[in-house]
Amino acid sequence: MAEFSAAVYQNEFLPDGGTDVNAIVTVRCSGAGSAGRTGSGNAGEIIAVDTSGSMGHINMGAAKQAAMVALDNILDGTYFAVVAGNHKAYLAYPMVQAGPGMVVMDPRTRAEAKRAISFFRAEGGTAMGTWLNLCRALFDSIGNLANKHVILLTDGENHNETPEQLHAALANCAGHFQVDARGVGVDWKVAEIRKIAQTMLGTVDIIGDPAQLGAVFAELMRNSMARGVANADLRVWIPQGAQVLFIRQVSPTVEDLTHRGQPVNQLTMSYPTGAWADEERDYHVSVRLPAKTVGQEQLAARVQLAVGAELLTQVLVKAKWSADTNLTAQINPEVAHYTGQAELAVVIQEGLNAKQAGDFDTATSKLGRAVQLATESGNSEATAKLRKVVDIADAATGTVRLKQEIAKADEMALDTASTKTTRIRG
Repeated sequence: MAEFSAAVYQNEFLPDGGTDVNAIVTVRCSGAGSAGRTGSGNAGEIIAVDTSGSMGHINMGAAKQAAMVALDNILDGTYFAVVAGNHKAYLAYPMVQAGPGMVVMDPRTRAEAKRAISFFRAEGGTAMGTWLNLCRALFDSIGNLANKHVILLTDGENHNETPEQLHAALANCAGHFQVDARGVGVDWKVAEIRKIAQTMLGTVDIIGDPAQLGAVFAELMRNSMARGVANADLRVWIPQGAQVLFIRQVSPTVEDLTHRGQPVNQLTMSYPTGAWADEERDYHVSVRLPAKTVGQEQLAARVQLAVGAELLTQVLVKAKWSADTNLTAQINPEVAHYTGQAELAVVIQEGLNAKQAGDFDTATSKLGRAVQLATESGNSEATAKLRKVVDIADAATGTVRLKQEIAKADEMALDTASTKTTRIRG
């Protein structure tokens, strides 16, 4: 049985007339078990592989091998399917015309699926919305699935459907399953694949070398199989007259959840967090209260983690109004750290967008600020990726120069990693 616990980090003290309360809530899960083995329902996995013409011989060969490796890491007893996607979506395995579109993993079905994958060939265009819609239909064809997860691989842009069509597909699929999306090579759009991953509560990353695909797919599938808690929600209660400014996951990645809130009752909103393994996540909760005077106290928020109707852990976010500036002027270290990490993600993306638009002054300024923030917070991964895009003269002040020659893969790697955060040191 999975166990959840939570802790809150904040400065409770507000000045006379102060309104905004910020807190970092850390949620921990232990004993999650394996996907589909906890009694809440079966697990379902879909491997969706880009088979468009741009994949070519090398990428296609590596993708086929990676998909087979992913099959090897799906636990027996899990429902699964394989989708081949170009300008249409094809159910490559199981080969059925009607009825359930997924089968249970066992040695026989694993071997049959590998044989189906071996016949993949690169041809046609790219329409990822159709792939996602097929995935939803396949999951829906099995009535008792709790965990529902897709690994999606592409190498190119979504040329064969409009942005509106992709948006409609995402609206159709959001909340029904999770997607970890990966791009191989450098001919795909980070913003496009990030939109898919973020909408579907998943991750995005670049695979620069096709030879790495097998290891990446194996890790993604192992991680998915470790998510024994199929779905959990963060519930936030605020008092009458208060306002949620934002609810944001800040570790292990920055993800804005504010717009995903669904009302539980008049004062409580529920925010989806997806499936959980044994892990920790941090959330930044920002609430605006009606102004009060010195000496007053108020509960600013009640933050809970719920699985279905069961509330598993809870913390309280408090507010106390004080005239002591030594108390009210303090910024909680966790709040300060993750505020900087959220800004880091924004300035990296803004800097890269400015560079692409030819505004090199803005790009230099934004990426310089990114170097400064990454250095201050000890985000070594971001710093290492930034060094491949800028020459750093002074990290502490964010003084940088854009490199004259920047490999596109390095630029894309920085972009995909922009939302990854580091935990506060010490």
